[in-house]
Amino acid sequence: QVQLVESGGGLVQAGGSLRLSCAASGRTLSSYAMAWFRQAPGKERQFVAVINWSGAYTTYGDSVKGRFIISRDNAKNTVYLQMNSLKPEDTAVYYCAAGSAAVSKSTLYDYWGQGTQVTVSS
Repeated sequence: QVQLVESGGGLVQAGGSLRLSCAASGRTLSSYAMAWFRQAPGKERQFVAVINWSGAYTTYGDSVKGRFIISRDNAKNTVYLQMNSLKPEDTAVYYCAAGSAAVSKSTLYDYWGQGTQVTVSS
């Protein structure tokens, strides 16, 4: 069993930056692919980014490419999402998830955090 806890969300002005963290407990993250998803009110959960177990492979959703960076520190059992050039449309609850494959489909992830709110003001 893996427990995931996100942190780092908050209120930021458009053009600003935030770094989200996802800390794991229960089991080491090093054997899992890790992803970030987000969900805005009234919208479906959206894929943001994923990183494979070693960090050698990453991929991003089209809406965040070139602005967000996913990374991981397996020694600290933590995954990060650096968010730059934030836009009001990035406003959402951000969730981290752990799974066996680095894919964009949310239903393939086994463990989820509780989410952290990111609000970008214009």
